[in-house]
Amino acid sequence: MNAQPQSPPPDASASGTFHIGGDLPVHRLGYGTMRLVGEGAWGEPADPDAAKRVLRRAVDLGVTLFDTADAYGPEIAERLIGEALAPYADGVVIATKGGITRQGPAKTEYVGRAGYLIQCVEMSLRRLKLERIDLYQLHRIDPRTPLEESLGALKRMQEQGKIRHIGLSEVTPAEIEDAEKIVPIITVQNRYSLTDRRNEETLNYCERRGIGFMPWYPFAGGKQLKPDHPSAKALIRIAGLHLVSVSQLSLAWLLQRSPVLLPIPGTSSLAHLEENVAASNLKLSPEEWAEVEEAAKS
Repeated sequence: MNAQPQSPPPDASASGTFHIGGDLPVHRLGYGTMRLVGEGAWGEPADPDAAKRVLRRAVDLGVTLFDTADAYGPEIAERLIGEALAPYADGVVIATKGGITRQGPAKTEYVGRAGYLIQCVEMSLRRLKLERIDLYQLHRIDPRTPLEESLGALKRMQEQGKIRHIGLSEVTPAEIEDAEKIVPIITVQNRYSLTDRRNEETLNYCERRGIGFMPWYPFAGGKQLKPDHPSAKALIRIAGLHLVSVSQLSLAWLLQRSPVLLPIPGTSSLAHLEENVAASNLKLSPEEWAEVEEAAKS
């Protein structure tokens, strides 16, 4: 009886490497921390020790890019990272964000005033137990505050050595161009997935410029995954042929879609974390990926 081939152990290094800003290498499959806190990014996790175990296990699995924000909790995700991972292993990069205040579960308001953002950076440094944040992203552009004020504050923190690189979240190519008149923009974090291509133009812009693109909500989702939807049936069939889940198929699609894509799936489950990282090993032919894309359009 022939032994079945063994799948390689999950290892985020299989996703490849991207150099943020040209000088900061990370494994492309990262980890997002919003799901470590309560529903609607509000409140403590049900089991803080379990949340810390997930963070530590991510490092064990080769994850080097951790995405968080002061608005997750608020403040709780950053605190958990500092408690679980500091002092940080070599190569671990913490990317955080500021500029959103939270008034309750899924209730937010954008604040981009200079004084507030400077405080955000200082408090993130304290919670994360860092002297410098490798990647700090403006969580949202505040329409009531001039962009020059918001990014000018982050630029000053960068000049003081408290921020290494600066990024943006939920922006258009035109907004990136406006921002780059003030400070170099190294990453963009927009919603994007196999079945949600609303930011395709922004991704293409980032690819041309070598800007890292961190897709949030990176799984195929929404109506396409309801059992009676044609996309779900087709994607489940293709995933089954490769002995993977639709979520793994969706993550692997992102990794092959563009070399600047840095997926940051989040979970509070160890098993789900290992499943996500294992998606790094999934390799399909161009013809098979074309079939996946066609199925997602159903």
